[in-house]
Amino acid sequence: MFMPKIIFDMPLNHREITVYRCLCDKANKKGECYPSARTIAKELKISSRTVFRALNGLEQKRLITRRNRVRNNGGTSSNIYKLGVM
Repeated sequence: MFMPKIIFDMPLNHREITVYRCLCDKANKKGECYPSARTIAKELKISSRTVFRALNGLEQKRLITRRNRVRNNGGTSSNIYKLGVM
């Protein structure tokens, strides 16, 4: 796991730090991962709504970027997250 210490110097709340750490655990060498909010919530034992609030905060603070993923059949899949501070 790679998690830059700089995030502890940023104005993040506990849920943003926890979700960011979870994303760091799942990230590949490019700093990308694609867990669903439901998966994150289940692993962290928090609500999906809490995960969404944390992801929104992380995105506003430019620690992550989100992109929608679309399946070959046109259906949606989980987002892909790119970690901004690596």
